[in-house]
Amino acid sequence: MKLILRNLSILLIVLANAGCDQLSKNVARQNIAYHETINVIGKHLILTKVENSGAFLSTGDSMADSVKFIFLSLIPLLALCYGIYYLLRNSQLNNLLVLGICFVIGGGLGNLYDRFLYGSVTDFLHIDFYILKTGIFNLADVSIMIGMIMLVIHLYVKRTLQFT
Repeated sequence: MKLILRNLSILLIVLANAGCDQLSKNVARQNIAYHETINVIGKHLILTKVENSGAFLSTGDSMADSVKFIFLSLIPLLALCYGIYYLLRNSQLNNLLVLGICFVIGGGLGNLYDRFLYGSVTDFLHIDFYILKTGIFNLADVSIMIGMIMLVIHLYVKRTLQFT
């Protein structure tokens, strides 16, 4: 029973991440015009909608469609499926590791869903806070970054404990 609850929790966290991302993108698609600029917190947090047919910061945008499909849809889909399989099959993983992987998979699933449904990913957030300036991103990207930070913390703590 404990294993079933653990696995359901994993799936729920992944789906909650992807669902929040999709909800935010739907709100952006319905309420923000393309390239419209909406200042949320002065000029530090800006909403502006763009479609990204590439990967991070439009990397790969100019690739041929078949190559783009393989590298931006098929390989990520396989990686996300393997990630879910890995989490569900390894019940002794550290909770921070599991949570980090769930966030990465959930964010990846949110962006992959866009790519399959729309052919591109909707981005709409931009931060410009003095030296901290970002490209335009979405909540799936935030989920992936938070997940990666959790994984780095997990690895650091694990490594530190090994050497004490």
